[in-house]
Amino acid sequence: MILASDWIAFHADRTPEKHAMLDQATGRAFTYAEFNDRAGRLAAFLRDEWHVQPSDRIALLAKNSTDYFEVLWACWKLGAMLLPLNWRLADPELLFILKDAAPVGLLYDAEFAARLPALAEAPPRYFLRRDFDGAPTDDQLAYEDAIRGTVRHANMPPQTTHEMPIIIMYTAGTTGHPKGVLITHGMMLWNAINITTPTALSYESLFYCVLPTFHIGGLNLYANPLLHLGGCNLIARQFDPALALQTLSDPTLGVTHFFGVPSIYQFMSQHADFENADLSRIKSWGCGGAPMPVAVLEAYAKRGIVVQLGFGMTETSPTVFLIDKQRALSKPTSVGKPLLHTRVRVVDDKLQDVPVGTVGEVIISGPNITPGYWNRPDANAESFSLDEYGNRWLHSGDAGMVDDEGCIYIVDRYKDMYISGGENVYPAEVEQVIYQLPQVAEVGVIGVVDARWGESGMAIVVLRQGQTLSADQIITHCAERLAKFKVPKHIVFAESLPRNAAGKVLKRELRAHYAPQQG
Repeated sequence: MILASDWIAFHADRTPEKHAMLDQATGRAFTYAEFNDRAGRLAAFLRDEWHVQPSDRIALLAKNSTDYFEVLWACWKLGAMLLPLNWRLADPELLFILKDAAPVGLLYDAEFAARLPALAEAPPRYFLRRDFDGAPTDDQLAYEDAIRGTVRHANMPPQTTHEMPIIIMYTAGTTGHPKGVLITHGMMLWNAINITTPTALSYESLFYCVLPTFHIGGLNLYANPLLHLGGCNLIARQFDPALALQTLSDPTLGVTHFFGVPSIYQFMSQHADFENADLSRIKSWGCGGAPMPVAVLEAYAKRGIVVQLGFGMTETSPTVFLIDKQRALSKPTSVGKPLLHTRVRVVDDKLQDVPVGTVGEVIISGPNITPGYWNRPDANAESFSLDEYGNRWLHSGDAGMVDDEGCIYIVDRYKDMYISGGENVYPAEVEQVIYQLPQVAEVGVIGVVDARWGESGMAIVVLRQGQTLSADQIITHCAERLAKFKVPKHIVFAESLPRNAAGKVLKRELRAHYAPQQG
């Protein structure tokens, strides 16, 4: 057993005056000494007033802020588990998560106070309100009052080890209820180590965090790794393309690192301010969460910006890949090779490695892999396999293939693949081709029932403002670049595509809305 360490307490001792956290929405700034003090006071409050014990769960329903990380580190100091709640979920979905995880208490933004009655059936006994705008909305104790009113600091329990969970992160879930992924102290450390080298993160770095912090990407790409190093994070309330471009261009801030999902890069590149934004100070641009349209990569490359594509999962905390810069442009659809302390294979259904250029399932092993799911032995049995040597592998559910250099390509999610005339079609490949058309802002491809071929492709297309394009033009463009069975048979134009909080297109919603229309 390896004992876990308190990263922010370490830096509060070594570099107490160095900034750890900047809150963009409020302008608040906290040094490591101040950040550690606030997290310690909150931990003491939770221990003394809420009677939180190691392994208890603390729920958090809030938008991005530096407070989010204070709650995480208060849990860290107590040996408790943070339960981040996706505020975009419907009340019944949140209620399921609260009942499943059974948290001791709930911290929430004041703007979500009206949702509490709908969650009343859930287990939390204690509540703590965070007033983002300073205006109390109910009679619950306020977050800042709790911190100010507590003088004793909580230290990490001496028995806290790398094997102990620190977060329960519920996955979106494509069918049925979401699963609670256990994320341990060790996973947090190995993710921090894995991501540091390919991004050149250091104690001098300033990271601009725009991903939602109720997702593992918002917490660990790269905010927590930078706290491990003693660097500084600028936390955005939520992503806004104009504000992001302004922030990244601001020489007084000096942002050095940025991470986004493809839609974030796409929305910034389509903004009127993109061409004139001074982005020269950013040392590392990272991207993950979904395949990046090559056309978007090229838009940044024209400005001398190399966007490094990555791949990860909640179950991997999340980093598995981040392609090196020298391959980022020569292999724009690859995520490269696994990072230093992670093993990856592409296998068939017998767990045998597939040949070069053959599609198989991506499986992952390493110290950054979750020990399992909360209260879900069935999901554990389905998601993990032991190889002939007894090594434990996580099944990603993603289709991938390897080239002759050992670089890996994430072809698509297996669940999104459809079969047309006996041939497998991976929508991401078709989407990449359609994105080559400059008139296209967004596209999602799904399979729909076809009387002749079993299934055929449907492309749901969002055009850029002021642009025109016909369905025949799209089909002709695809026919010139794809095998016939991959060419979408149906083209539908829409005003927008449904996305989750991480920017991924929700294919299940596209199928539910459009597929029933086809016979």
